[in-house]
Amino acid sequence: MIRQLAFDLPDLQAMTREHFFAAPSNALALQTVEGWRDWPGRKLLLVGPEGAGKTHLAHIWAALADAAILPAEGLPETDIADLSGRAVVVEDADRIGEAEAQLFHLHNLATTTGALLMTARTPPRDWGLTLPDLISRMQATPIAHLDSPDDALLSAVLVKLFADRQVAVPANLIPYLVSRMPRSIGAARALVAALDAQALALGRPITRALAGEVLDRLDRE
Repeated sequence: MIRQLAFDLPDLQAMTREHFFAAPSNALALQTVEGWRDWPGRKLLLVGPEGAGKTHLAHIWAALADAAILPAEGLPETDIADLSGRAVVVEDADRIGEAEAQLFHLHNLATTTGALLMTARTPPRDWGLTLPDLISRMQATPIAHLDSPDDALLSAVLVKLFADRQVAVPANLIPYLVSRMPRSIGAARALVAALDAQALALGRPITRALAGEVLDRLDRE
């Protein structure tokens, strides 16, 4: 008999503080973001792998600081002067590409009249920066690290995603999925969606056997 797992966990689609699931992998970064008024130099860089929660934290800070959110790749089309006096988030700063000059000017403007939060997968030394003034400013930027989601966080995420779909799963399925899936929130969403779709298509419940088939298929894709 399949047993429903019921936990009172937040809606993972909403990018608010209320819906952020704190865990050892992200607790220090969350604390640093919430204490943004004490950032040295009025700036912070969030560094962590894909799916670690950087974008969610960026949205939390944007709500706290009334910040604009910009993708790094969109900086060439952005009128930096229009952001005077604003707090600004730059997402995926490690993908800055040829927009180093725009990031340099935005950095100077935001840290003078507002505040600046950047997200990236790697620290600035790995971005391939060539503009000396930007390099020096990035080297002086405080960094808050996020780790890949740990087992407890991934388990909670999976339980919530199944509950959102009103899908009952065996009690032993969650640790089985956690042991085999990629360690990111995005991977958890994709996996639950694939399991739900396969179960509906076959008219079968979600079991470890079905999960093994879906995981094997996803590994091949």
